[in-house]
Amino acid sequence: MEQELLKVFDDKHNPIGVKSREEIHRLGLWHETFQCWFIGNHEGKQYVYLQLRSNLKKDYPGLLDITAAGHLLESETVFDGIREVKEELGIDVIFEELYSLGVLKYSVTTADLIDNELAHVFIYDCSLEWDQFTLQAEEVSGIVRAEISQFVSLWKGELEELEIIGFRVEDDGTTSPIHEIVGKTNFVPHAQSYYEEICRGIIFVTSKNQLSS
Repeated sequence: MEQELLKVFDDKHNPIGVKSREEIHRLGLWHETFQCWFIGNHEGKQYVYLQLRSNLKKDYPGLLDITAAGHLLESETVFDGIREVKEELGIDVIFEELYSLGVLKYSVTTADLIDNELAHVFIYDCSLEWDQFTLQAEEVSGIVRAEISQFVSLWKGELEELEIIGFRVEDDGTTSPIHEIVGKTNFVPHAQSYYEEICRGIIFVTSKNQLSS
């Protein structure tokens, strides 16, 4: 994976070359990613779906994260990003059904890498049952949902915790239910501004859908 070739950009999103994923993260070069947040209605309540990152992951194992996300390879365009959704979750999505939040500049620095992403962010409004998910074990160990109202309040600082419900896949391949109360420390530490932007997008899409229904 570290030897995957990705396109490199300047901070204005102009392409300037191709480098390996390892080199890009080591040098902090700008590159493209695809991010897809699932939302949906269940029993009259609006939810956002979160993935539980696999404990096998090098970065942020066991934390809650974007429903599906990944790097766009050198040969790919943003339209190919739906590959990540299929690989990680086993869900087929149609690109035209996604709502785009545009490209968000996302930066994080850890002891191991400098991650400067030009993230193509989308929201997918769907109606799914747990048994429709087939998880990629090395990437995702579970899927949960949280009420959108609680998710937004958490990142606004109005709540300290929220409720998540879902399932995880155990090492032996069996599934077990998740019903927990979690806080911000249980999430991948994306910037506060990033979560606020996602919340604004989710609120806009759910309001738009309610008006058209």
